[in-house]
Amino acid sequence: MVLNLFDQFMSPTHFGVPLIAIALTLPWIMIPSPTARYVNNRLISLQGWFIKTFTRQLLTPLNKGGHKWAMMLTSLMLFILTLNMLGLLPYTFTPTTQLSLNMGLAVPFWLSTIIIGLRNQPTISFGHLLPEGTPTPLIPILIIIETISLFIRPIALGVRLTANLTAGHLLIQLISMATITLISTMTTVALFTATLLILLTILEVAVALIQAYVFVLLLSLYLQENV
Repeated sequence: MVLNLFDQFMSPTHFGVPLIAIALTLPWIMIPSPTARYVNNRLISLQGWFIKTFTRQLLTPLNKGGHKWAMMLTSLMLFILTLNMLGLLPYTFTPTTQLSLNMGLAVPFWLSTIIIGLRNQPTISFGHLLPEGTPTPLIPILIIIETISLFIRPIALGVRLTANLTAGHLLIQLISMATITLISTMTTVALFTATLLILLTILEVAVALIQAYVFVLLLSLYLQENV
């Protein structure tokens, strides 16, 4: 019995072993790897088409210097996408509802884009802190505001992913509890809530896909400013 709605987001343990470590390895186990055969099966062909299409769309606005990140960004997309989708299965745990995990992904990638910009083009990187044509009295204030907005970026990445997935899971939990409670007393209302639950589950699948794409897309935009 769930005593608290937020208990479903706690990192589960079994015999004192945190299961989040096992959950993080599942994407690499479940995603099929290409074979050496001349013709692949339908699943691997579909996977290759998806990866190729996503990578092409992701790298279109980037300079050639940012194309070195293609494999890393695509792998990150597949990793987050698989974790989000696995969390929609019954009796599973969604690691991406943990803010610590999302911040652990967001901060290093954001920091690496900043370091690359400071190494390759320091003048342009520092120039982002002060828009061109700024009046002299506003220069200190704008520098402070741009610096704060720069350091808020990784927080926004992690919180956005956590908040969207947590809100969706909470709604599914609430509506499923209402359906189970009403099915014996108000069958018509229970059928309505069950239909709403199915629609919300479909919406949550779309949210899982979109949030993984948005996470990587924002990282590519941060990279674009520094390459």
